[in-house]
Amino acid sequence: MSSRSQTLAIAGGQPVLRRSDYRNWPLITADDRRFINEVLDSGVVAGGTAPQSSALEKEWAAYVGAKHCLTTVSGTSALHMALAAFGIGPGDEVITSAFTFLASASCVLHQNAIPVFVDIDPKTYCMDPAKLEAAITPRTKAIIPVHIQGLPADMDPILEIAKKHKLFVIEDACQAHGAEYKGRKVGTMGQIGTFSLNNTKNLCGGEGGLFTTDDENLLKKGVLLRCFGDEVDEVSHRRIYNASILGYMYRNQELPAALARGQLLHLDENNAVRIANANNLSRELARLPGVIPPHCPPGYKHVYWMYNVRFDPAKAGVNCSARTFRIAVEKALYKEGLLIGQWQTMPVPAQDLFQSKLGYGSSHFPWSVNESKGIIYDYNPAQFPVAQALCDSYTVVYGVHPPNGQELMEKIVAGFRKVWARLDEVVAHAEDAIYPGADAKLLGTG
Repeated sequence: MSSRSQTLAIAGGQPVLRRSDYRNWPLITADDRRFINEVLDSGVVAGGTAPQSSALEKEWAAYVGAKHCLTTVSGTSALHMALAAFGIGPGDEVITSAFTFLASASCVLHQNAIPVFVDIDPKTYCMDPAKLEAAITPRTKAIIPVHIQGLPADMDPILEIAKKHKLFVIEDACQAHGAEYKGRKVGTMGQIGTFSLNNTKNLCGGEGGLFTTDDENLLKKGVLLRCFGDEVDEVSHRRIYNASILGYMYRNQELPAALARGQLLHLDENNAVRIANANNLSRELARLPGVIPPHCPPGYKHVYWMYNVRFDPAKAGVNCSARTFRIAVEKALYKEGLLIGQWQTMPVPAQDLFQSKLGYGSSHFPWSVNESKGIIYDYNPAQFPVAQALCDSYTVVYGVHPPNGQELMEKIVAGFRKVWARLDEVVAHAEDAIYPGADAKLLGTG
């Protein structure tokens, strides 16, 4: 081995990987092209009951084991529809996880209600059920557990607490298509399940979402909410253009639905590749002191929308803060050619939206509804120490998606090993002007 290949790339050495070692997502097949051509040949490109959308609804309901499904324009809109279907409104509180994507909480604001956050479990990074009950007040109406990055939340205790307090449960399964909790598909355990079809997701439609339920009344409310609240004549099945409730334009379109149908035919095999790649990485990276691979409890099926690792400087024998160590390691690995970097950089309640509580038109609404009664909402990040510690110490290792396989995983591990052999030198580069992350095309965006 040449001296240049042994020298860290951050110090001028030869990188372990090249961008060409990575193959992009989504993986487009003949099935995708077939369904998309059906749209182009039919001339029907939109409509809530159009052929591709209707077929996707039936196929997804059958896949997860739900009675009903509606396609939507996004996972966020599916979450909002769920809250609206339950009649959540001003003054109501909805509990969700402190570590998630903003939409898990902003959907609550869209319904003029108030998000309340619960810290996460230190191993799974999902909502910690042991901390859930303390967040419930007389104003709480619903819980949104998040199946984070492909791993199911611990649903049994969450459902038990919800039943005890007569609360609705909306599963945010936007990142977890095909994931399972004790033999049950996510999105089927709460009263409503929600999924995203965003281009980066395991089930890709480019954009779009899915709303699942076993409750026919919730289905009917969802139909109204998805299309402006307009009633439909029971005989002719035509829109009356008479809005009976406040609704939205949350219909999906035919091309995204067609792509999602093609992708669904390969979801299980693609998830199997993600799981195999993740297991290979976890087995090897766990051998490096101070590297903490993702945890999947027994009885869970993790589908690895993202693959997180955490870094512990003390276990690695390095004397610095967790945040400094993570930043230094990210930069060194990135220079070795690994596509690596953070997803969420802070707990959701730490974002400016919740720190300022400006609300609609700087009115502090909807918080002002309850704050006028002396109820204070404190989003101090110190209340969520596990989520904050995760954000200080984790990074995403990109590339576990198909068609990437064992060859790429071996190169990623080689990059880690090279960096871990020179950690003191790595930390010395923590302040270098290097900006880790994956390029847009890797995950199907421009």
